[in-house]
Amino acid sequence: MSTTFETRYASSPQAVKQYDTQQLRDEFLIDDLMQVGKIKLTYTHYDRYIAGSAVPTTDLKLETIDPLKADYFLERREMGIINVGAKGSIEIDGASHELDHKDALYIGKGAKEVIFKSDNAKDPAKFYINSAPAHESYPIKKVSLAEANKIELGSLETANHRTVSQMIIGGIVTTCQLQMGMTELKTGSVWNTMPAHVHDRRMEVYFYLDVPKDQSVCHFMGQPQETRHIWMQNHQAVISPPWSIHAGSGTSNYTFIWGMAGENLDYGDMDVAKITELR
Repeated sequence: MSTTFETRYASSPQAVKQYDTQQLRDEFLIDDLMQVGKIKLTYTHYDRYIAGSAVPTTDLKLETIDPLKADYFLERREMGIINVGAKGSIEIDGASHELDHKDALYIGKGAKEVIFKSDNAKDPAKFYINSAPAHESYPIKKVSLAEANKIELGSLETANHRTVSQMIIGGIVTTCQLQMGMTELKTGSVWNTMPAHVHDRRMEVYFYLDVPKDQSVCHFMGQPQETRHIWMQNHQAVISPPWSIHAGSGTSNYTFIWGMAGENLDYGDMDVAKITELR
C-alpha cells in the first residue's frame, strides 16, 4: 500500500502539564512527512482531523484507512491540499487539476478516486494534506496563492511582520468545516501568531516550511498560563488542541500552513492571551 497512517489520541491539559520533552513530541509533533513515493497520514482524535503528505515519483492513489470504516477515503470527508514542492497534479475521478508551488485545492465529500502526480519525478510535487469529516458535498476548487485573501499583520519593530493568505476559507471556498491558509513571515521577522490565542471551538495543525537549512522554529503550545515548547524543523507539523495556544519563533523567517476544523467557521473567533500574561 502507498497509503500509511498512524493514530494520535486526545490529551487533556492536566495530563500535558506532566509530559517531558519526548512525551510532548510523541503526542503532538508529526515529523515524518514528505516521504518520497508515499502517502503518509496522521489521524487525530481532535475533531477527527487528518494531516499528512503525498510525494509522488510515480502516481500515488489515495486509499482509505481503517479508522474511517469507509469504502473510499472521502466517502464522509472533505480535503484540502497545498503543494509545497514542484509542479504536479491531482486527478479526481478522472479530471486533472494542476497545482504549482503553493497552490491549494479543495476536494468535497464524495470524490471516489484521488491520484497524486508529479510533472517531474526527479523534482516531485510535495502535497501537504488536511482532511476533516463532512456532512455535505461541495464543489472542487483550486485557489492559487495570488487568489488568496491577504491580510498584513504585525510589524518589523515587534519581529512579527507577516502576510496571512486565507485560501480554503469562507468567501473563497465553501466547506463544511475545514479551513486552510498560509502565513509568510517577512525578512527580519520571526514571531508568528502573536498575540497568542486559543479557540475552544476548533482545533488546529501547523505545518512549517521554508525553514532554512540549519535553522529551526520553536513552537509554543499549552494553556496560556502553562506553556510548553517543541523545537521543529522544515516540513514538520504540530497538532494544536482546542485548549492550547499555537505560536512560534524561528531562528530565521519562515512560512507555515495553518489548517483547522471544528464547530465554528468564524476565522476571528478566538480568545486572545495578552503577551505579558503568558506563563
